Amino acid sequence: MYRIVVMLIAGVLASGCSSFKKEKEDEAESAEQLYEIAKQQMSKKNWQTALDTLRKLEAKYSYGVYAEQAQLDTIYIYYRSKQSDLAIVAADRFIKLHPTHQAVDYAYYLKGLASFSENKSLFGTLTGRDDLSDRDATTIRNAMVAFKELYALFPDSQYALDARIRAGNLLETLARNEIAVANYYYTRKAYVAVVNRAKGIIENYSTTLAVEQALALLMFSYENMGLDDLAGDARRVLALNFPDSGYLNQTTETVKFFNKYSPKSDQPKKQKKGWFSSLFN
Repeated sequence: MYRIVVMLIAGVLASGCSSFKKEKEDEAESAEQLYEIAKQQMSKKNWQTALDTLRKLEAKYSYGVYAEQAQLDTIYIYYRSKQSDLAIVAADRFIKLHPTHQAVDYAYYLKGLASFSENKSLFGTLTGRDDLSDRDATTIRNAMVAFKELYALFPDSQYALDARIRAGNLLETLARNEIAVANYYYTRKAYVAVVNRAKGIIENYSTTLAVEQALALLMFSYENMGLDDLAGDARRVLALNFPDSGYLNQTTETVKFFNKYSPKSDQPKKQKKGWFSSLFN
């Protein structure tokens, strides 16, 4: 019994000493040391472990360059670990807390990327045919707004050019989204709804390739409604802006609309090869 008691006491003391030693070690970790640990964890893609370390850094050292860098890296970790919602929240938090930070443009960029990645389908990514036009437009708009804010507020940013290109592509995506809805209405012979959608596309997405099909939808919808004068006006505008349009040679009986834009060229631009395409080529 005496031995057992002694062993129990020794165990408790050893445990206490170990805990005390661990606390001392934790207290001895500077912000720089913690950040170096987090960097090593990030380099190994141990996202959750790195996130825990960054949270510990920010909790112990709430202010300073390492705390700010920890907040930026938190956005990146959420983005890389495909936690898009959390990445967007973390980016908004950083932008609000540090609107004049030298790297706030990076926060805008990551916010845009996180919003954009929410819309990518696995199949589309693998095949290179990822078309977002039939998806929820809300997050697409959010991504576009983030990219626009980036190149508008920080025109000299290293991310500005890429953000501008991405915003332009997303604008095309939103236009295709509207085209897809208009096409659906056309197949249901809801011509008034088609006209309203087509006018909205022409007005709000005038710089996109979707305008050609919007004009065609407008023209054929007016023809189906017996509004020949308005159909003629739409045809003249279509011919003036798109003289080679395949829609000019079609009729209400033969026309087939595509989600991509024109029957002559179903794709507005060459598609990027997907993972499968690259593998088999």
